[in-house]
Amino acid sequence: MSRHLTMGLNEALTLTLERLSPLEGETVPLFDSVDRVVAGPMPALVDSPSVDASLKDGYAVISREVAGATSEKPVRLKLLGSVAAGASAGAAVTAGTAIRVLTGARIPRGADAVVSGEFAIPGDNDVGITTFAEPGRNILPRGCDVTAGAIMAQPGTVLTPGLVGLLAAAGHSRVSVVRHPRVAIVATGDEVVAPGQPLPDGTLYASNMLTLAAWCRRYRMDTETAIVADEPHEMKKVFSHALTRADAIITSGGAWTGDRDMVARIMAELGWEQVFHRIRIGPGKAVGFGLLAGKPVFILPGGPPSNLMGFLQIALPGLLRLAGHRRPGLPQVSVRLSTELAAAHPDWTQFIFGRLEQQGEFPLFVPMKGNSRLGSLAEAEAVATIPEGRVRWPAGSIVAVQLLR
Repeated sequence: MSRHLTMGLNEALTLTLERLSPLEGETVPLFDSVDRVVAGPMPALVDSPSVDASLKDGYAVISREVAGATSEKPVRLKLLGSVAAGASAGAAVTAGTAIRVLTGARIPRGADAVVSGEFAIPGDNDVGITTFAEPGRNILPRGCDVTAGAIMAQPGTVLTPGLVGLLAAAGHSRVSVVRHPRVAIVATGDEVVAPGQPLPDGTLYASNMLTLAAWCRRYRMDTETAIVADEPHEMKKVFSHALTRADAIITSGGAWTGDRDMVARIMAELGWEQVFHRIRIGPGKAVGFGLLAGKPVFILPGGPPSNLMGFLQIALPGLLRLAGHRRPGLPQVSVRLSTELAAAHPDWTQFIFGRLEQQGEFPLFVPMKGNSRLGSLAEAEAVATIPEGRVRWPAGSIVAVQLLR
C-alpha cells in the first residue's frame, strides 16, 4: 500500500498537466466567447479610433490662436460650422476660426486642440474662447486604443468581457477559441440508481455523478452520464462507448482495492497507460489518472467528500488544461482562519471545506461542521489546505483558500 501512496499532490498535478494539451480550436461569435480561451493570436484589423477624435463637446481650434485667452479677455473666433461623431469634418480650421465639435467627432483639418464647451461663450456667428488649450488638448489620437496589426490577445488568454469589447473595437466579430472538452461521467456500483428512478432498499441515488456534471457545466463543458453495475463485461462496454464520444472520462466509485472496486483493473484490461493511482491527499487518496487511447481518464472514489476533492484538485485542472487554460484550477482568495486547522496526516495534503464570513480586511474562514456529508458539501464556499510537511495552521492565520462559489 505504501508504494502506491508515495506520490504527493504537487507531483500528481504536475504529471496530469504535463500529459494533457489544449484541444483544437473552433470559431464562435464574439458575443458568446466570454470565459473561453483564445486559440490563436488575434491581431487588430483596424485602428480605433479610426480618426483623431474629440474627447469633449467643444470647439476645434488652432492652439496658438487662443494662447492669451482668459475669461476677462476672451478670444473671439469665427464659427465655421459643426461636426458630429461619424460625420466628415468638412471645412478646415484656419487662423481666426473655430469649428464646433461633439464628443467622438473627427478633428477638422488645421485644428490641433479642442476647447471644452464650458470655456466658450457662443455668439451668433462666432465663439469666445476663455482659456488656453495646448496642442493635443481633448484630442483622442487615431489608433491610441487599438493599432491595426497589434496583437490584442495571445493564445491561452481567457476572454473577459473587457477583452471581448477590445476585440470588437479591433474589428472582430468572431474569435477562434479552444474547444470545450466533452466529458463522459460514469458512476459505478450495483447500489447506484439514476435520479428519478425508484429507489430499492440498500441503494442510493447517483448524487456524485450529478455534482460532477454540474461542475463541468459551470465551465460550459458538455457532459454525458451513465451508470454501470459492478460487472466487468458491462463496465468495459460502457467505458469503451464513452471513449468514442468524449474527450475525457471521469469514473465515480470503485476506485479503491475492495473486491468490488474494479475500475482501475478494467482500465488496465482495456489498455490504459496509468500515470498514478492513489496520492497523499485527504480526502480523496484513491484518485487516479491515466490515458486510454490518448484520452484522459480520471478515477474518483465514491465517498462524496473524496469524490469532489479528487475532482477539484486533479480532474478539474486537467479538464481546464484541455480547454486551453494556462493556469488551470479554482480561483483563490486570502482569508483569516476562525479556528486552528490541524492535519490528520502531517506528510499528506489535508483539505478542509468551510464557509466564509465577511469580517474586516479578510473574510473569515469557518470550517464546516455537521453530520451530513452532502449537506456540508452543498453549503461549503471554500476549501482550505494544510500542505505536506505542515502540522497545523493556528487560529487567526492569513491563508489562501480555493473558492467554490
